Amino acid sequence: MKEIGNFIAGVWTPPAEGGRRVMRHAVTGEEIAVCSAAGVDFGVAIAHAVEKGGPHLRAMTFHERARMVKALALFLNERKGELYALNPATGATTRDGWIDIDGGIQTLFVYASKGRRELPDKHVALDGEIERISRHGTFLGQHVWTPLQGVAVHINAFNFPCWGMLEKLAPTLIAGMPAIIKPATPTAFLAHRLFELIIESDLLPEGAVQFVAGGAGDLLDRLGCQDVVAFTGSAATADHLRHHTGLIERGVRFTAETDSLNAAVLGPDATPGTPEFDLFIKEVAREMTVKAGQKCTAIRRALVPAAHLDAVREALIARLAKVVVGNPENEKVTMGALVGCRQRDEVREHVRTLSDENPIVFGDPDHVEVIDADPERGAFMGPVLMQCADGFAARRVHDTEAFGPVSTLIAYGDLEEAAALVNRGGGSLVSSLFTHSGEVAAEMVARTAAFNGRLYIMNRDSAKEGTGHGSPLPHLVHGGPGHAGGGEELGGVRGVFHYMQRTAVQASPDILTAITDRWVPGAKTITDRPHPFTRDFDTLEIGETFVSPEREVSLADIEHFAEFTGDTFYAHMDEDAAKANPFFDGRVAHGYLLLSFAAGLFVEPNPGPVLANTGLDRLRFMKPVYPGTPIHVELTVKDKTPRNDEYGEVRWHVRVLDDENEACAEYELLTMNARAGATNA
Repeated sequence: MKEIGNFIAGVWTPPAEGGRRVMRHAVTGEEIAVCSAAGVDFGVAIAHAVEKGGPHLRAMTFHERARMVKALALFLNERKGELYALNPATGATTRDGWIDIDGGIQTLFVYASKGRRELPDKHVALDGEIERISRHGTFLGQHVWTPLQGVAVHINAFNFPCWGMLEKLAPTLIAGMPAIIKPATPTAFLAHRLFELIIESDLLPEGAVQFVAGGAGDLLDRLGCQDVVAFTGSAATADHLRHHTGLIERGVRFTAETDSLNAAVLGPDATPGTPEFDLFIKEVAREMTVKAGQKCTAIRRALVPAAHLDAVREALIARLAKVVVGNPENEKVTMGALVGCRQRDEVREHVRTLSDENPIVFGDPDHVEVIDADPERGAFMGPVLMQCADGFAARRVHDTEAFGPVSTLIAYGDLEEAAALVNRGGGSLVSSLFTHSGEVAAEMVARTAAFNGRLYIMNRDSAKEGTGHGSPLPHLVHGGPGHAGGGEELGGVRGVFHYMQRTAVQASPDILTAITDRWVPGAKTITDRPHPFTRDFDTLEIGETFVSPEREVSLADIEHFAEFTGDTFYAHMDEDAAKANPFFDGRVAHGYLLLSFAAGLFVEPNPGPVLANTGLDRLRFMKPVYPGTPIHVELTVKDKTPRNDEYGEVRWHVRVLDDENEACAEYELLTMNARAGATNA
């Protein structure tokens, strides 16, 4: 048997003799690995994370950490064959493994990309805009995000040993927080190999990650207000951890993603023969059989209009009858084994509980034909479909989850009933709706969104690109209220902020500029430099400002712009009509004319480091400009973001001012500027 060691304080140690836990091959039942956390000094582990890992990670910017995560993704992607070789021992088919292994690696890629696109190349991230809290703008407020200075404890589930590890690790590392990873025992052998590869990559700084297989010992007792526990698993275990005295007393952050009674609803318009009907049948069957139904997002309750119940049942049975159960290494097999016999027996027990209220209409939880494997030794179970006679009278179907290839059909009368049945689950990770009706979709969202972390609405228009009811994406929130755990993971950079503290900072514009490394209006400017368009990305300083000469806006300019562009809106062309408008005293210049003149006033026309204008943000027209008014421009370097070795993005704060030095227009201009030493600079 393979010994699954623990990686603590930078050292691998073999499992102790005491408290050993055995892992078995899901298909053959053979003992294949052993682990133990007995003797692990979690005080040493936490100290190593806090004293080594945290400072190393926080010394890096968001972009540096994102590049590190991308490098790790590339490293793992080249070696994922080693993970696929172990995958069948978990009972999973190659298709199941793709979700777990490739899905996890792709999550790293997505977070690496989002980290560089949506977070600054700095140590502090901003939350929202500047809050003006003083009359003259000399005292302002800004919310900022900074990394927590403790350790993130990741407690992962058995069903996705790779994806579960990586989807927590990606946002944690980008946030700048070290992690202690504890996989679920049944599949710890696969999680262990993945972690070994992470260490072998030598891409993460010392103390950034540690690994323990087996029990958690006194780990939770040692955590404090700077620490985070991220849990994935059963609702019962999450509830137990949530009420851990130490976590409560010391204010440890706790987020949970648990199993849930997810629903799929066939819309009343999705009658037999429609594409939506066929999509519903396909999705319910797929969610019952992928990973042998061992998914926290699997469809447990299939809600259908009462008039179509018989048709749905017949179509589902016909599809489930084609499922081939057996050794996942056999190409003919479409559903492998459950993770172990203990898990299979637990699912069977839950089926018996559910069948007291909901008779089985397809499948036998205790017997299944398998190919290329011994059904007595492997953790095999065929798909089981039940039918609920009265979804409102039944209780178990809404509170008991058989975490396997099991689902229940429930009839509903109208959309109000359908929504009420969805919500009876007490909070779900995801519910899906199959409809081609916008009205049906809008009503169901209004009635059920509060009970779900995600709503998946599918029809013929999006079927080709639909990602699936049960597929959490790194871009979107994964979690849900109530029974689903009440937490959130993923969600793009939202997931990063789970491992950071949001703090309101109150200070002067100059102090806020120094803290955020982003120019704040009202802060000092630098005006004694050459034209900023002649200076490369790396040379430009935050706060550099160019003040343009004046240009008078004439009536002839306004009329020419109107004729040239075709924008003959009455406020520009009709004096009487403009005066009748409550905002104007007469004909005014086009807002876009002001932008054009502004560009002409601040541009440096000769070839230089400015490569392209890529857009503008936050445009506001604040004061009308009448014929005969002189205007000028203040152009200030507000922020800089490197994109690669050749160029970076410069964000300019632009103000168009009139002869009274009052702002007529304000916006942020984006340009790509060549970096020092680049060819175009």
